[in-house]
Amino acid sequence: MARIRSRILSRVRIRRRIGTRTAVGLTVAVLAAANLAVHRWPGPPGLLTAVAGTALLLAVLRWAGGTPADAGLAPDTLARGARWALVLIGLVAAVYLAAALLPATRVLFQDSRYEAMTGGEVLLRAFVLVPVGTVLLEETAFRGVLYGLVDRDHGAVRATAVSSVLFGLWHVLPSLGLATAKPAVEGVFGDSAAGAALAVLSAVLFTAAAGVLFCELRRRSGSLLAPMGLHWAVNALGYLFGHLLR
Repeated sequence: MARIRSRILSRVRIRRRIGTRTAVGLTVAVLAAANLAVHRWPGPPGLLTAVAGTALLLAVLRWAGGTPADAGLAPDTLARGARWALVLIGLVAAVYLAAALLPATRVLFQDSRYEAMTGGEVLLRAFVLVPVGTVLLEETAFRGVLYGLVDRDHGAVRATAVSSVLFGLWHVLPSLGLATAKPAVEGVFGDSAAGAALAVLSAVLFTAAAGVLFCELRRRSGSLLAPMGLHWAVNALGYLFGHLLR
């Protein structure tokens, strides 16, 4: 009797699962809402959005029958992912240090957004806002849930394409003021409306290409921690070096 009841409950659970397309649609809807909220209320309020969005996305994955392994969070892969992350952080730090020491590339760190920041605010961004407000949500969404859902049914190539295209589009709003904030970007695209549009398009294409790299790190390491480490290093160390070189 107990076995019959267990089988019935198991079938009911399977029937209640949502399909991959529905799960991807829900994921995109959550991300769209989160993107607007983070853009409207940046800083500490964005942390709540990021944490809530991450929880919702993992719930969607589970609703679709996904597992921690689908999100790159299987316990037996975390140590390997952590090692990848540490190596990638070291590589980014070395590249940034070399760029900071060379006059020709030092200008790349110039950003008007750093001028009014105190050291404490930069540390807050580097060690709280970036890892929680940016890396946690974006990596869980794009290299965790989206990648895992599509990869399960269609393979790594399509998963990488879907994840990376959406990752590029995610950066439309954050890139709107890029041309005026960074002198190096303004020097390339100018200060006209057309130049600003080209700067946004370039940022979208660049981040989509970066998304391909992040997905490959996720695939090769088998862990979400690898792209998380690289993502944190690129953003957080950029803040630290930019502040020191202003």
